[in-house]
Amino acid sequence: MEIRRFIEEDISEVVSLFYETVHAVNKQHYSKEQLDAWAPQEEVAQKLEAWKESMVSNITYIAEICGQIVGFADMTYGGELDRLYVHKNYQRRGVASAMLKKLEAEAGRLGVNEIRTDASITAKPFFERKGYRVVQSQIVERKGVKLDNFKMIKKL
Repeated sequence: MEIRRFIEEDISEVVSLFYETVHAVNKQHYSKEQLDAWAPQEEVAQKLEAWKESMVSNITYIAEICGQIVGFADMTYGGELDRLYVHKNYQRRGVASAMLKKLEAEAGRLGVNEIRTDASITAKPFFERKGYRVVQSQIVERKGVKLDNFKMIKKL
């Protein structure tokens, strides 16, 4: 597995991976209605442009195996972990751990003393194993649909 910086040409594959992952992996904890609100197909074109812009501005890593993107993660320069997704066929193979380790090392290098994230029900146990703690349970609303998630933090 190779972890490298994001380039703009990655965006289509990244957005596809996001949709596939949310709808396949998170269905164990969220309803179809919730998944459709979280990752609505009609927003793909908007997401391509908006995410490309934010991923270029953030610290963004891509995980590749044999030239295929199998995961991506990004964090603001202030320590807000925005996105961390792993391809549905590459779950539990160390992809998320490797990307998170790289982001945490970069945060430390930049003098960031904590990383914050909003974790899904599905991702919460992973983050807890990595030393993050829940600071608040919350309900977010997307397209009028409520989704449970957790504000989590890790001191570096």
